[in-house]
Parts: sequence; structure tokens; C-alpha cells
Amino acid sequence: MNPFDYVGARELGWLLAVLAGVHAAFAVSWWLWSEPSIAAHFSPRGGCAAAIVAELALARREILVQAYSFTCPAIAQALIDASGRGLRVIVLLDRSNEAESYSELGDLERHGIQVWIDSSHAIAHNKIMILDGKTLITGSFNFTRQAEQENAENLLILRHHRDLVARYRANFHSHREHCHSPGTGKPIAAHDRSHSMAHAH
Repeated sequence: MNPFDYVGARELGWLLAVLAGVHAAFAVSWWLWSEPSIAAHFSPRGGCAAAIVAELALARREILVQAYSFTCPAIAQALIDASGRGLRVIVLLDRSNEAESYSELGDLERHGIQVWIDSSHAIAHNKIMILDGKTLITGSFNFTRQAEQENAENLLILRHHRDLVARYRANFHSHREHCHSPGTGKPIAAHDRSHSMAHAH
């Protein structure tokens, strides 16, 4: 006989609620107390692009990107795939991408990803990704095929460094505030700025 035959609907509901609470507690505990780690990768041909693609495949909620040059199809496809899984993906690019024929800007836009141009500086030279508010990818490595195949570059993947990631995330949104849509040269509209700040915390 099924043991649940002896359990009423209310008791079963409470049991399921307790189990859900325990699961949530373990998930929060894992997020808060996971040991910080750092992984280093180097190019040329050192697997930097593959490491980035692997991390993007693990993201579950949000990916924030700042890039100077972005011409790597594999990384662009990993962002497109993440967006297809329902993740919030936002990309800030240096204005040079608007004129670069090999830039992945257009492909990202065509797949519905939020892409913005940061032209408020001589060069928007950041190369970072922030995944789910807990993983930071940064270094000299541009998101390009040349950086992977020809250049001498470095890449760091930092996990569970919460204070550091929070600072990078705040800096991302400070740049997001003065970006404009590709091809317009216009800053973000006020309602878009409010939406951005609502998700900045």
C-alpha cells in the first residue's frame, strides 16, 4: 500500500513545503559559503575562448558583458544560446564595433539581445563578463578570434568573490547609464535608465 494513503492532503502539503524550504536553505548556503576560486587561462591557443563558452553554458539567470572588440562567433553563439534559455543578457560595446565589419554586434541584435554602445570614453576598453552575480570573467583577453589564435593574452575566472563581483556589477551599471543604442548616438531613454537601475541591485 502506498504510504501516502495515510497522509492527508494538508499534511502532505506541509511535508512538501518543508522539503522545499530545506532545499532552498541548502541552495542559499551553497551560494553564500562556496569557497572562492580563481582559474587562469592564457593565449595564444590556450583555450581562453573555450573556457568562456563553458562558463556561459553554466549561467542560469543573468549575463552582463563589457567588451572592447567582439568578433568571436563561438562566444557570441554562447550568449545567444543563453538568451534562448531565458537568461537576461546585456552587452556593452565600444563604439568601434559599429564600424568593424567582423563585429558580432549585428548577430547579437538579430537574436534579441540587449546591445548598447559606450561612446563616452576615448576607448571603452573593459573586457568583462559577470554571470549570475557570482562569477567574474576578466583579463586582457578580447572576445576575438585573434586574441585566441594569435595574441599573448590572459584570462581570469573568479568564482564566489562576492564583494569584488558586486563592485564590478555596480561599475557595469554606471556605464550602462550613459550608453546609447547602436547606430543612434543617442543616450538611453529615461524609462530605460530606470529599468536598468531597478535591476542593478
